Amino acid sequence: MRDKSLSFRLLLAEGLVLSVFFVLVALVLERGFWESAESALQDRLQIQAYSLLSEAEFNDAAELTLPKRLHDPRLENPGSGVYAFIRQGLHKILWQSPSALGLAAMQPPELMPGESVFLLDDSNRYVLHYATTHNFPSGERVFMFTVAEDARFISNQVQPLKSALRFLLLVIALVLVSIQIALLRWSLSPLRLIVADLEAVEQGQKTHLDGLYPAELQSLVGNLNAFINIERAHLERYRNNLADLAHSLKTPLAILRGCAESFSENKQTVQEQISRINEIVDYQLQRAAAKGEYKAIKTTDLTAVINKIAASLDKVYRDKGITFEINIPGSCLVYCEQGDLYEIVGNLLDNACKWCQENVAVTIALNQRKARRDFSVLLIIEDDGPGIPVGKFNEILKRGVRADENIHGHGIGMTVVYDLIGLLNGRLEGGTSEKLGGMKWAVYLP
Repeated sequence: MRDKSLSFRLLLAEGLVLSVFFVLVALVLERGFWESAESALQDRLQIQAYSLLSEAEFNDAAELTLPKRLHDPRLENPGSGVYAFIRQGLHKILWQSPSALGLAAMQPPELMPGESVFLLDDSNRYVLHYATTHNFPSGERVFMFTVAEDARFISNQVQPLKSALRFLLLVIALVLVSIQIALLRWSLSPLRLIVADLEAVEQGQKTHLDGLYPAELQSLVGNLNAFINIERAHLERYRNNLADLAHSLKTPLAILRGCAESFSENKQTVQEQISRINEIVDYQLQRAAAKGEYKAIKTTDLTAVINKIAASLDKVYRDKGITFEINIPGSCLVYCEQGDLYEIVGNLLDNACKWCQENVAVTIALNQRKARRDFSVLLIIEDDGPGIPVGKFNEILKRGVRADENIHGHGIGMTVVYDLIGLLNGRLEGGTSEKLGGMKWAVYLP
């Protein structure tokens, strides 16, 4: 699981980067210490060569004499690690320090007078060769001063520094890793907060992600909240569509119930209602699966829908002896799904029949203008019932609310109508009928 952990990956990556960085720093600093020590040694050997040059005395016969006490006592002690040679030319050794007893002389390269060279020979010694000239009665002669020192002296100087450097870098690396772990925990804490909030949403303790998140995560949080809202809306849609399905089946079932006593006389009606039930089921399943914006791409004859629903309701409410006054054209095509029209007209007419005394009026007007908009169709459904009580109009458009709790129903019919008209980009208005004195519903369709 660690390879899937973001914290582990970040720590591993930064640990590798820090390791490479400190290794490079250690190598660079150690190399710098070594070069600094070599430079200091070169300067020291150069000074010793100059000191030997100042102490050396030549007579006219080019014979060399040096004082018994040299400037550097180490030159007088065999095996001290510091050695000196004086040559005439490149090969003739005129003098060598007592410390070089038994030591093979270092062969100098060919140099011009005044030139010097500093190098590490095959015997692991640092050697400085310096060439100079001296005038004699017989002519000018070239002398080579060679001063050497064992490399172990530099190693002894650099090694403690290297050990101290590595220890300090290790301590610094551990401190930085500890700081980095703390910073990672602090930096990733918003992600842990999002995870905790998502668990709270999953358990129903929250409805959405509402924490204080960094700006970089706001887009993610917004997308997650949108996803949560969409899923919640889908769930609510499924619940509502199940309720709508049950409500839509009420009228066909009531008609079938009324036809059950005399099936042979109403066989065609029974067949029509069974087909209607199948259409309702298909229609509601399509609505439940719909996810995009509503678009009507075909026309439906509103007149035919009204006539079929009125004929069916006349049988359902036969005992009331309802008189239908239908003032509609012979054909009225609107851009709407047939199932939607059945839901809208069926619910409104069913409510009118349920609440009326004995009269229901249906009227269609074409090319109407309302609220600065042009509508192609205005459907008006009126009854002579008691109407909706004052203050109840907005309430009955809410799912599950009924105008009269004593009347049987589920309280979702008008909600379905309101939602469908909104999806059709239409307009629904309710009020008191001037013609019949009861309820009046006006449906504006584009």
